[in-house]
Amino acid sequence: MERRYPRGRTARPENMKGTIARILKYMFSFKTHVVFILLTITLNALALVASSYFIKPLINNYIVPLIGQQNPDFSGMVNMILLMAAIYLSGALSGYVFHRLMVHVSTGTLYKMRIDLFTKLQTLPIQYYDTHVHGEIMSRFTNDTDTMRQMLSMVFPQVFSSIISVVATFVVMLTLSLPLTAIAIGMLMVMIFLIYQLSSRSQKYFRKVQQAVGELNGFSEEIIGGQKEVKVFCREESTKEQFEVINETLRESGQYAQGFSGMMMPIMMNLSYITYALSAAVGALMAINGNIDLGSIASFLNYARSFSRPITRLSSQINYVLAALAGAERVFKLMDTLPEVDQGNVMLVNAVVDDEGHISETDKRTGRWAWKVPLKEGGYRYVELKGDVRFENVVFGYEPDKTVLDGISLYAKPGQKIAFVGSTGAGKTTITNLINRFYDVPDGKIRYDGVNINRIKKADLRRSLGMVLQDVNLFTGTVKDNIRFGNLEATDEQIVEAATLANADSFIRRLPNGYDTMIEANGANLSQGQRQLIAIARAAVADPPVLVLDEATSSIDTRTEHLIEEGMDKLMEGKTVFVIAHRLSTVRNANAILVLEQGKIIERGNHESLLAAKGRYYQLYTGIAELE
Repeated sequence: MERRYPRGRTARPENMKGTIARILKYMFSFKTHVVFILLTITLNALALVASSYFIKPLINNYIVPLIGQQNPDFSGMVNMILLMAAIYLSGALSGYVFHRLMVHVSTGTLYKMRIDLFTKLQTLPIQYYDTHVHGEIMSRFTNDTDTMRQMLSMVFPQVFSSIISVVATFVVMLTLSLPLTAIAIGMLMVMIFLIYQLSSRSQKYFRKVQQAVGELNGFSEEIIGGQKEVKVFCREESTKEQFEVINETLRESGQYAQGFSGMMMPIMMNLSYITYALSAAVGALMAINGNIDLGSIASFLNYARSFSRPITRLSSQINYVLAALAGAERVFKLMDTLPEVDQGNVMLVNAVVDDEGHISETDKRTGRWAWKVPLKEGGYRYVELKGDVRFENVVFGYEPDKTVLDGISLYAKPGQKIAFVGSTGAGKTTITNLINRFYDVPDGKIRYDGVNINRIKKADLRRSLGMVLQDVNLFTGTVKDNIRFGNLEATDEQIVEAATLANADSFIRRLPNGYDTMIEANGANLSQGQRQLIAIARAAVADPPVLVLDEATSSIDTRTEHLIEEGMDKLMEGKTVFVIAHRLSTVRNANAILVLEQGKIIERGNHESLLAAKGRYYQLYTGIAELE
C-alpha cells in the first residue's frame, strides 16, 4: 500500500478559485435560502452604514444649536435618536435571520458533500483502496469537511457583508470628505498588500496541516488495529518514532500556518488605529480652517473605523478560510478520482428454460440465471449461467514493469472444484481478483460461460459470484444482518438454513441474543473461527453458481473444519468452486489442483496424480518443502 508518512514538500493549492466555485455551487442548491440570506445580509450591512451617517445631522442640527440655550427643545433630537434606534433594530433583526438561515445552508451543504463523497467511494476501483491509507480516506469525511463548517456558516456571509459595508461606507465617506477618504484608501491598500503577503505564505502550510492530519489518522488507525502485532514483535518504540515524525510534521506545519495567519489580526488592528488617528488629526486641521463641520468629522471618524473593520474581521478568519479551502480541495480531489470503468453490456437476468432447452427472460426469481448478450445486428441471445470459467493465456501485473501472472491458461467446468496452491506471491489471489474484475486483464482473455468477462457488467458479474476471504469483514449490526448482507431479500428462515449449512447455527444460538446479537468492532466479541463461519453463511445465503474461497478455513481449527466439511460440500454442490488453501488437506477432493510458482502453473492434476508425480505438490504435501 502507498504510504506518505515521511516528511516532504507540499504544493500550494492548485485551483483556489475553482475550489471556491465548487463550494458555492453546493451552497446555491439552496437557492431560496441563499437569496433571503443575501437580502438580509445587505439589509444588515446597509443599516449599520446608514445609522452612522445620522451622527452628522444629530450633531450639526440638534446638539450644537442647543448648546447654551435656556430652554432647549429636545423633541427633534429624540426623534432622530428613535430613527437611529429603529435602523439599528432592523439591522439586528436581519442579522438574526441570516445567521439562522446560514446554519441551515451550511449544514445542508456539508450533508450533500458527504453524500457525494460517500457515493464516489462506492464507484472507485479496488486498486484505489489497495494504494491509499484507509484512515486518510476517512479524514476526508471528518477533519476536512469539519474545517469547512465554520467557513460556510460564518466566513462566507461575512465576506459578502464586508463587501456591501466597504462599498456603502466608501460612497458615504466620499460625500463627507474627499481628503480624509484618500487617507483611508491609502491605508486600506497597505492592509490588502499585507494580507496578500501573509496569506500566500500561510496557504501552503494549511494544506500541509490537512495532509498531515490525514496521515496521522491513517497511521493511528493501522497501529491501533495492529496492537497485537506491535506488542508481539516489540515494535512499540519504532512505531512511536514513526508517529513522532508525522506528529512533528503536523506541529511544524501548524506552527507556520497559525503563525502567519495569527500575525494578520494585530497588524490590521494597529493599522486601523493609525487610520483613525490620521483621520482625526487631518480632520481637526480642516475644521480649524473651516473646511469641514464638526458633525462630518464625527461621522467620518466612525466610518473610518467601520471601513477597516471588515478587513480586520476577515483577517482574523483567514486561518479558518485557508484550512477550509485546503480541506475542500482534498475532498474535491477524491471526488475527481476516476471511477471504476465498466464498459460491459452483458447483463445477468432471471431465466426460464423449457423442455427443449430454450431460454427466456423473466422478472420473477426462478433460481436459474442467464447472460443477456446483445447482438451486433440487434436483439439479444441468452446464455445459461452454468459456471464455466476459462483463462486463456492471461498476463497481468499490478505494476507495468512487474508481471504477477505470466501466460496463465486454465479451465473450470460447471460443478468442478479447482484448487490453487503455491508460495506466497505466486499469483493465487490475483487469479480470483481477475475473476471478479477487481482488476482488468491487459493481455489474454477470461471467459465465463463462453462470454468474455470484459463484456459483462461488473455488478452482474459479481452478483453471480460468492466470496469467502481470509480476512473477514463483519459490519455493525446483528448476526442476522451480517448473514443477510449476502442477499438482502433473504428471509429469516433462509438465514437460519444458510447458517446451519455452514455449521454456524449452533454457536449463534448460544450467543446472548442468538441471531439478534449485536456485532461491533468487526466482531471483536467473536472468535476468528466464528467470524469465518458467519462469512461462509453469508456466501451460502447468496447461493451463487460460482464460489471463491480464499483461505476460507484458515482461521478454523481442525475440529471445526471437519464439522463444516459436510456443509461446505452441500454448499458447493453443483457450483464451480475456486479454492486457495495453505492447508493442503482441504483440497484433496478437488477435481483439479493447480500449483503456481512465480506466476506460472508448473503442475496440474488431482491429488493422487500429483502425489504420484512426486513434484512440487508432493514436496509441499509431505513437508519436504513449505509454503512460504
